[in-house]
Amino acid sequence: MYNNTTKLKLIPLLFCALILSVAGLKAQQISKTQLPLSELQQKFVDLRFGMFIHFNIPTYENADWPDPETPASDFNPKKLDCVQWAKAAKSANMTYGCLTTKHHSGFCIWDTKTTDYNVMHSPLKRDVVKEYVKAFRNEGLKVMLYYSILDTHHRLRPNMIQPRHIEMVKKQLTELLTNYGPIEALIIDGWDAPWSRISYDDVPFEEIYKLVKSLQPNCLLMDLNGAKYPAEGLYYTDIKTYEMGAGQRVKKETNKMPALACLPIQANWFWKTDFPTTPIRDVNKLVNDVLVPLNNASCNFILNVAPNTDGLFDDNALAGLKQIGQLWKNEGPVAKLSETGAPIISHNLAKHAPANSSWSDDSNIMDFANDDDFESSWQSNPRVKAPWYEVTLKPGQPFNTVVIFESKPNIKKYKLEYLEGTTWKTLYEGENLSRVKVNRFNQVKGDKVRMYIETYNEAPSIAEFQVYNEPK
Repeated sequence: MYNNTTKLKLIPLLFCALILSVAGLKAQQISKTQLPLSELQQKFVDLRFGMFIHFNIPTYENADWPDPETPASDFNPKKLDCVQWAKAAKSANMTYGCLTTKHHSGFCIWDTKTTDYNVMHSPLKRDVVKEYVKAFRNEGLKVMLYYSILDTHHRLRPNMIQPRHIEMVKKQLTELLTNYGPIEALIIDGWDAPWSRISYDDVPFEEIYKLVKSLQPNCLLMDLNGAKYPAEGLYYTDIKTYEMGAGQRVKKETNKMPALACLPIQANWFWKTDFPTTPIRDVNKLVNDVLVPLNNASCNFILNVAPNTDGLFDDNALAGLKQIGQLWKNEGPVAKLSETGAPIISHNLAKHAPANSSWSDDSNIMDFANDDDFESSWQSNPRVKAPWYEVTLKPGQPFNTVVIFESKPNIKKYKLEYLEGTTWKTLYEGENLSRVKVNRFNQVKGDKVRMYIETYNEAPSIAEFQVYNEPK
């Protein structure tokens, strides 16, 4: 027979069991079984339409890029209501949300242990990410997160990056991908952009990509700054991205890649004091000229809506979203996507390496083909009948991928070789009419890589000749 003392002793045990049960449930929610990338890409594009939510310390400074020393005390949404956001997204027939967990000024709106510059040290003292994911999931919406690599508050910026910065990024992403259940996608910003000037080597993309996939294998990683890379190539992202406000446009007639395009419904990404009285974008045009054509081109559209300083959407934004929902209905899955293969995520071993070639045309010499600039090219002299191009690697360099990019499709048949010791060995010989020619093979070790160009329409040129040792 149990007496009261026995019952009291059982309470801590039951409490511990409850905690373990909840922890187990969280672990079960995040699947460790990795789905094929093509399936994840298809699921993402099939979502069609979602809500970007730029809400962070810039909301309170009337600027998208506030002073990096803006105090945490400025972040004070007195009426924060993530349920309102979720219901507004639902009213527009959106299928997911994506919240700016940390923007370029470094303020974290979750309960992070990595820095005091976070929401728990603001007057709010509530985990906004936690409230956001709960509200959106309760409305049946998928959850995505935005995260900026550039961090002006913590001095994670060009020419100042230290190992501690990279560790901070890893710890912050680990928190975001561990404590909030399954995250459909992580949208990364502030990396390899002309305005951020942080390269994929300064903060190693491959390490971050592998970390994300180890924590959540089915979380897509999208880098918003892939505009410099050709539309046909999947470089440093699982999904091609286009920031329409920056002039980036998906080619609706020819796109074959899973894509994401973004645009704010208001004039800026973060809330400004004139938003309540300034008309939002024309809703009819958003639906008929943007959303529908993008979906028809295998492109998901994410529309930004900026909460105000109270943490609420303005009335004009709410009305616009409701109107979108009246004009547009989600018709379900889009057409089946083409296979993209795995994205390139590693360091380009050929970048700025010593290069050589057959006779070049005037000043368009060999160094323009491995300068990490897709706008410049090595150009073969028209009098050369058997053009060739090569780069010198470190002695015995392992690699398993060679990519050739042309400004327009021209080269047809070619042969790739590598120098092992004193012997040239063939890697590939055949015909490839694509503008982006991706050649993957079992890892080899060599000192040089050479391309013989055998057939072509006009004097060949190469915009980028790239060599990678990709993870398997």
